[in-house]
Amino acid sequence: MSRRPPKEAPDPIDLHVGQRLKARRVGLRVSQSEIGKVLGVTFQQIQKYENGANRIGASNLYRLAQALNVNVSYFFDDMPSSAKLTTLSPQPTTEFSHDPMTQPESIKLVHNYFRIATPSVRNRVFQLVKSIADAEELPTNEG
Repeated sequence: MSRRPPKEAPDPIDLHVGQRLKARRVGLRVSQSEIGKVLGVTFQQIQKYENGANRIGASNLYRLAQALNVNVSYFFDDMPSSAKLTTLSPQPTTEFSHDPMTQPESIKLVHNYFRIATPSVRNRVFQLVKSIADAEELPTNEG
């Protein structure tokens, strides 16, 4: 009986791109089958993309960006430091121990935010959340 060699762990970049795909797809309430039809692949292939088991080729990444109404760069936003390559001129970024956009709470928040039809109301909600977050960062004068 022959045994398969152990599979390598998915590349951190492929994991991140897959998580971003899933977050956007779930946020838009689009099924894996619907995304698969856009690319001409099965829902199982979309599952493999989302869990990082298979890499998404450049042409399919472009098609996904078009179908999900995002720029291709969306899939690489907030890349964790473990997935970044060494560059000649690194730029400081805000680091998270995890990608907050993969959390169910974040996905629901973004989905509901975009359900607000009036741009001015949506902007006021954005400003409210931003001001609360900014206030959390301020040092307190207690003690």
